Amino acid sequence: MGDKGRKTRQKIVDAALQLFSVKGFFNTSINDVLAAAGITKGCLYGHFPDKEALWTAAYGEAAGIWRGIVFKGLREIKDPLERLERFIERDMRDYLGADVFPGGCFFLNLLVDLSGQSEKLSGQVWKSYQRTADVLTLWLGEADRKGILKTGLDRKEISNFILVSLNGAAALYAPAKDPAIWKDTVRQLCSYVRQLRK
Repeated sequence: MGDKGRKTRQKIVDAALQLFSVKGFFNTSINDVLAAAGITKGCLYGHFPDKEALWTAAYGEAAGIWRGIVFKGLREIKDPLERLERFIERDMRDYLGADVFPGGCFFLNLLVDLSGQSEKLSGQVWKSYQRTADVLTLWLGEADRKGILKTGLDRKEISNFILVSLNGAAALYAPAKDPAIWKDTVRQLCSYVRQLRK
């Protein structure tokens, strides 16, 4: 694929990403994508065989954007509990609070939209949540090995609690756009993480 083809493909993915963010997968039609990208049906199908393939590309783009915001430079933070706090702050302030996607949290919106409708696509989103929980669990394991985590804690349960809390905040923030929601979530979750420290 030449440079022009790559640019056209990216233009299609960007348009689909914005539409899926606001309207969801099922309420976004191919014609919506064509109009937003300013392309023909033949052009779209020259890059993507179907709407699911387009969704997969848009989802991958969104995941890359989120990872770039939330995980950037975290490996340099030696204290895994401090790293966890920075993860929480960035997810709430720099991703959700910055309104990176017009519909709010792209992933939460898609999970709700796809639940009970497409096991394949919702399963892909769910696997991403599980991988994120696994990363947080690894950080807590690192904190345990360094002797800075209280003993007897269920690290997987803590990771799941943090992700459920972040996604609950995202669900509340989407309609209200009230920064107090994500700010309170950061304050409360970071306080919770500090209480895990020995």
